Amino acid sequence: MFKIIRKENLAENTKLFDIEAKSIAEKCLPGQFVILRLNEKGERIPLTIADFDRNKWVITIVVQEVGKTTFQLGEMKIGDSLLDFIGPLGNPSEIEKFGEVVCIGGGVGIAPIYPIVRALKEKGNKITSIIGARSKNLLFWEEKMRNVSDKLIVMTDDGSYGRKGVVTLPLKEILDSEKIDRVIAIGPPVMMKFVAKTTMPYKVKTIASLNSIMVDGTGMCGACRCKIGEGTKFACVDGPEFDAHLVDFDLLMSRQKMYLNEEKKSLERYRVRE
Repeated sequence: MFKIIRKENLAENTKLFDIEAKSIAEKCLPGQFVILRLNEKGERIPLTIADFDRNKWVITIVVQEVGKTTFQLGEMKIGDSLLDFIGPLGNPSEIEKFGEVVCIGGGVGIAPIYPIVRALKEKGNKITSIIGARSKNLLFWEEKMRNVSDKLIVMTDDGSYGRKGVVTLPLKEILDSEKIDRVIAIGPPVMMKFVAKTTMPYKVKTIASLNSIMVDGTGMCGACRCKIGEGTKFACVDGPEFDAHLVDFDLLMSRQKMYLNEEKKSLERYRVRE
């Protein structure tokens, strides 16, 4: 059993959990993910590792409550345990000294971009981080991101905090004024799609972490298949990070909508029991 040893409300419908998971904490690297299951009848959901402490054997996950399982997880308390917590899964991020790097976290994507930014900074890169959300109440980890970045830009769609606008606005300004060696983006697929469109004319290598539908996380079920260039890849074993200029984001977004009705009904049934 994997015990919850810390729980924190980060933003609206967004919670942080520290989970005791010795074997995962000993081996995980930035960019990798876990798959968890709450109980015997629970579904398996993937979550990218937001932080880890090898000394305390702790894995940090950040969860946005959007469906039955994430709402159910959000109701769990310190001292409760998860039935399954499997990882580290997926390929770790490529951490090298690239030079000038822009890292973009959108919404809950701020959490998984954080350990990548920290590792890149430790390698000697100059980091400009851009974090964004629809509004102030959905932002979190501003100071954590500032502490591992040379420059931090905060954006909100509605202008309720930081600068008003989407993350591609400052990204284009940076690309117009500086030589950027790499861009990394984690967030909603539509955000990553337009980050890729923004960087493509500048021929800057751009990496996106795909949060596709997953079931087993080992490449057996094929649920997370995605079109990368002219081929098909599995996000769980070939990714989750890919060259953003090769990702078919429209297909990815279409596949993510496949079970929306079933997910809505499942959440409604769960709430009725209250």
